[in-house]
Amino acid sequence: MIKLPLNLDYSGKVVVVTGAGGLICGAMARAFAQCGAKVAALDLNEEAVKKLAQELKDEGFICEGFKANVLEKDSLEEVREAVLRDLGKCDILVNGAGGNNPRATTDNEYHHEAKEGGKSFFDLEASGVDFVFKLNFQGTLLPTQVFARDMADAKSGCILNVSSMNAYTPLTKIPAYSAAKAGISNFTQWLATHFAGTGIRCNAIAPGFLVSAQNKALLFNEDGTPTARSAKILGGTPTNRFVDAEELLGATLFLCDEGCASAITGVVLPIDCGFAAYSGV
Repeated sequence: MIKLPLNLDYSGKVVVVTGAGGLICGAMARAFAQCGAKVAALDLNEEAVKKLAQELKDEGFICEGFKANVLEKDSLEEVREAVLRDLGKCDILVNGAGGNNPRATTDNEYHHEAKEGGKSFFDLEASGVDFVFKLNFQGTLLPTQVFARDMADAKSGCILNVSSMNAYTPLTKIPAYSAAKAGISNFTQWLATHFAGTGIRCNAIAPGFLVSAQNKALLFNEDGTPTARSAKILGGTPTNRFVDAEELLGATLFLCDEGCASAITGVVLPIDCGFAAYSGV
């Protein structure tokens, strides 16, 4: 059980969450289930979402875990059929699958600091950059194509994408991830406009710095001490701390609720402990 920030009723709603095997989207899936929704937890890591689903069932909630590859439309179509059979038509889609990869990360922040044997901007392989961009952008586009079809037919629904503070100002070392998340923010606005006449709303949250399995090596040394990058992040964050995954749940539940946010569409909401507000002075 997690402590819910809002007391909202999602009973009868079918919520599809991609990337639910991870920290952030796993918490989102839990929150929706605890609010009464029927949750479809999707992830390439089948073991993780099956475990999540069983835990929620044991607590008395409704959740099914499905293995899904967000980069393969056929895989998503198969999952959609399973969701229709087991839970019903999708009412809310949370596009949370994404992430970075070392193949698309430079070792140095600035070119003049590049060291022999390190991976500079010029050493980035196109395949690595392509993978990260596809995982984040196409990993949002394809699930939307598959699951928003039922929303369009029903003339109602909500799509919530997961962007990043990287979309506003790119971080050093991770050019592909930053560019892809900027694409997600733009795509969110495009979807909001495209579906404006169908009753479908589309928004996004832009998390600030969280500690996760994907970025832990960038933020902490092997002995658990903060890296120089961590020091820079916290030095540029007025509250001097990282965001906790559960701190994203209030915005998630609010934006997806028709009663709370019926007139809100095309919005990208920063959740960053003040990082974007601080000039450094």
